[in-house]
Amino acid sequence: MDKEYIVNQLANLARKTGLDIGEEILNEVVGFSKFKVYSKGELLACSGDDASYAGIVMNGVVRSYYLDGDGNDITKFFSCEGNLCMDEGMMGYDEVIATWEAIEESTVMLFEVKRMKSLILGNEQLKTLWIELLEGAMRYKIYRENGFLIQNATERYLAFRKRYPQLSERVSQQYIATYLGIKPESLSRIKNALKGN
Repeated sequence: MDKEYIVNQLANLARKTGLDIGEEILNEVVGFSKFKVYSKGELLACSGDDASYAGIVMNGVVRSYYLDGDGNDITKFFSCEGNLCMDEGMMGYDEVIATWEAIEESTVMLFEVKRMKSLILGNEQLKTLWIELLEGAMRYKIYRENGFLIQNATERYLAFRKRYPQLSERVSQQYIATYLGIKPESLSRIKNALKGN
């Protein structure tokens, strides 16, 4: 891939996600990153893998999921263009804590966590952006917890559609159902009931 093209793509993704990152920094990040295309269904990382690398989704959609005691997978998070994935190392974990799977063909920019953290800590602008990303992650965690504590399944589905309108059409109903903590049949009933309104 052409470096200038990649820097422009990253700049566009940064703007879409509300981040203001200079071209010099983007060039440095691209310089120590590698890019990989994952096929639909391919695993990016598994629970227990080393967390020394993280990624940013350039295009496509990936999800992280856990397996419960009965072997059912439960979707924890969806990551699409401009979002981090396999980011446990960025949060201080030594090992990946969830399995990451491409649910569309996805191009991911992979970078070494230590190198990225060093870059972030050495630049005031990046430190500010990192704090904003961490605050966003905390808001997301609170949003998810509140959804399970105070919303019924229909309310959680409507909140999902409002928060992630682009994902409702790109992600299989099975994965959305496990993200919402319900069975796919229940999600079908909810969608049918909403059509009647």
